[in-house]
Amino acid sequence: MIIDHVHQFIQKHNLIPEGSTIVLGLSGGPDSLFLLHLLSSLHKKGNISLIAAHLDHQWREHSYKDVQFCLEATQALGVPLVVGKRSELTTEKKWNGSLEELGRTMRQQFLTTVAKKHNATLIALGHHAQDQQETFFIRLMRGASLAGLTAMRPKQGMFIRPLLQTNKKDIVAYLEQNNIAYLIDPTNVSPEFLRNRIRNNVLPALQQCDTRFDQNFLETLNRLQATEDYLRDHTQELFEGCVRIENNCLWLNINQLLKFHPIMQQRIIMEWLMHARVPFTPTATFLQEIIRFCKQPGSKTHKMHNDWMLIKEKEWVTIAAK
Repeated sequence: MIIDHVHQFIQKHNLIPEGSTIVLGLSGGPDSLFLLHLLSSLHKKGNISLIAAHLDHQWREHSYKDVQFCLEATQALGVPLVVGKRSELTTEKKWNGSLEELGRTMRQQFLTTVAKKHNATLIALGHHAQDQQETFFIRLMRGASLAGLTAMRPKQGMFIRPLLQTNKKDIVAYLEQNNIAYLIDPTNVSPEFLRNRIRNNVLPALQQCDTRFDQNFLETLNRLQATEDYLRDHTQELFEGCVRIENNCLWLNINQLLKFHPIMQQRIIMEWLMHARVPFTPTATFLQEIIRFCKQPGSKTHKMHNDWMLIKEKEWVTIAAK
């Protein structure tokens, strides 16, 4: 049974500790509606405190109807609903031309704001198994690293995804069997979006090629995630042996760095940049530029970004604001 399957997944990954206050991202679609019903049962039992949150993107003329639908759905279950509008939000993130990316950024900002206001410890999202597959292929097509190909995790920071190993068809079947109404986003069939083209063309073709695709994909992804987890831990161990802190600056030992395999060099540099909390785009070209600079003799500086530069002193290199 789908409910038991999801509860087992939640327990396996310890997604919802007893007494948690959870904000649920509610679009009104089948995935978030199913999650609303599942979490509302825990809410009624007093195991958790649940708050639903709906962001009206205002991209469609009748988007206000989605707001009304979500309000009626949450009222019927005794769950409070917070509604926000895209026009009321601002973001510092530069728009790259993708409405999907902009929408995701706005939703995360809205949900994080709601969680902070209500002292919530978790934000629940309705991503399911096919969302995971779509994300994998989007990142594959964009040349992602191993870390990128591991796609979404059950828990990342405050965000939890209880449905990540639940199939969409099972979610829809449950809702229809229990006469639970849900919304259909008309943009989900538009070929304008890459995700839709993968959903409507690529995944059905793969499932037609081999009926075991869903299960085999999950097993492969689990192996990729386990490999990435090991490499992440190993990177942290090597990183700690390569750095020193002096005058609030994080210095990286070049001689130590260059002893490692090129793959680990790149991973250590990324760890270093993330610790320094500087903006960067982790392309292979960008990382190779840093390594080439480190290999140069003598002490010097090198501008890597409008906001920061590298300072090299003999066998040590650090990051400084411009």
